[in-house]
Amino acid sequence: MGKAERPHPADHGVRHLSERASPTRRVAQAVDALRHGWPVQVGSSPALLPVETAPNRAAASRRLLISAARAETLKLTNQREAAGGHAPVLMRAPELLDLTGALPIADPALDLANPLKGPFRAEPLEWQDEAVAAMALARIAGVLPAFLVDPRPEGEAVALEAGDLAEWSSPDNLSIATRAHLPIAREEEAEIVAFRSVDDMREHVALILGAPHSDRPPLVRLHSECLTGDIFGSLKCDCGPQLDGALGAMSAEAAWDGWGVLLYLRQEGRGIGLVNKLRAYRLQDEGVDTLEANRRLGLPEEARDFPLAARMLDLLGVGSIRLMTNNLEKVVALEDAGVKVIERVPHELPANPHNVRYLATKRDRAGHLLT
Repeated sequence: MGKAERPHPADHGVRHLSERASPTRRVAQAVDALRHGWPVQVGSSPALLPVETAPNRAAASRRLLISAARAETLKLTNQREAAGGHAPVLMRAPELLDLTGALPIADPALDLANPLKGPFRAEPLEWQDEAVAAMALARIAGVLPAFLVDPRPEGEAVALEAGDLAEWSSPDNLSIATRAHLPIAREEEAEIVAFRSVDDMREHVALILGAPHSDRPPLVRLHSECLTGDIFGSLKCDCGPQLDGALGAMSAEAAWDGWGVLLYLRQEGRGIGLVNKLRAYRLQDEGVDTLEANRRLGLPEEARDFPLAARMLDLLGVGSIRLMTNNLEKVVALEDAGVKVIERVPHELPANPHNVRYLATKRDRAGHLLT
């Protein structure tokens, strides 16, 4: 079956199923719908069709739901400060927009090729909570946070409630799936532990180096997945060297009767996903920094879920840690979740010509410490 022939969820009564399903299952169905380009309906909102992925290019509307940062770029009449660039804005176009016409409005990477847009008018948003949830769903699905609002033809929408997201993202859903001995180059005495949540396809892992014991809290590193840095050795960030350096430090701990825990969190691109991270890279090539690139995409500058790491430590029976980080947000998030951080261990690697600006942005705008 080709892509154009893939059945719409309405053909199988998915909306009906959504109304009967658990909140976490409804979120999972909505995320799947956005990836396939099907409309969703959040509570009392109109049907929302994802601009990026919708297969029916004939669908059209005069109204779009976009981010505040994107609205500022498009110079809407009630332009607002976009410090909260992920916030939703309802806008009206002067004429019907199909998906081909809507995509350059949604994607700032297309601005240079499509400089003339509008004029647009912002409208009151009477379903604010539902719109915020829709933007979060787009981030989770890894698609651009932009929707045609009440499009025609509409099709059956996958339904959920705005409050479903809180239950879906609860750390309490996480559990240990399995564990095994895993000798690695840095340390032969290592164990890998896999974690997963109900209705969430991401599988997080912990790597335990050395023999766990209660006499000394482990050296712990929270490492968010970075395909480009961890696997391909990207020089645009410091993720690969940070990962290798953390494993080296934990191996040294193990050699002196200590131990370490590396938590590998499947939160690519600070939680915005691989494709959107690469979109941000493209914007960085045009001169903006990493945080500004996220904002222009209508995505949070920081969307990682650090309480998830606290839950992983709890499941491992670890209550007190020595945390390798220069990011105080990690310390605060773990302590707020009940983990005792008895020491912050600085973790900084030398810069290279390609990541000097990235590291400066983390220091100057994201509050990362130097030591």
